[in-house]
Amino acid sequence: MQPRLASGLWVSAYLARLRLEGIPVFLTARGDDTAGAVIVKCATLDGQARALQRSYDFARDARIWMVLAEGAEADVDQAIRTARKHDPDLWVLEIEDRAGRTLLEDPGLDG
Repeated sequence: MQPRLASGLWVSAYLARLRLEGIPVFLTARGDDTAGAVIVKCATLDGQARALQRSYDFARDARIWMVLAEGAEADVDQAIRTARKHDPDLWVLEIEDRAGRTLLEDPGLDG
């Protein structure tokens, strides 16, 4: 298993990467700098959204991005609020991109 990068450092690098690609992103909740979990919400500006969170896949022995919620943006926002109630150290990043780009499949961001 690869060593885990501190959450605050990963979020800073991810924000920079998105901005370089011209993808609008907003930090809506700041979590624990060292070990806070991260949720990435992508709104496609048509009333729909998807929220992704990192999880550990034991079968692959790897960290992966999994869908927390998707569908109507209001429903996705509610799922994020619920997650934040259970984990106050959670980071939440919100992307606005009609094409739904998150770059999370790119090397270095994919797990």
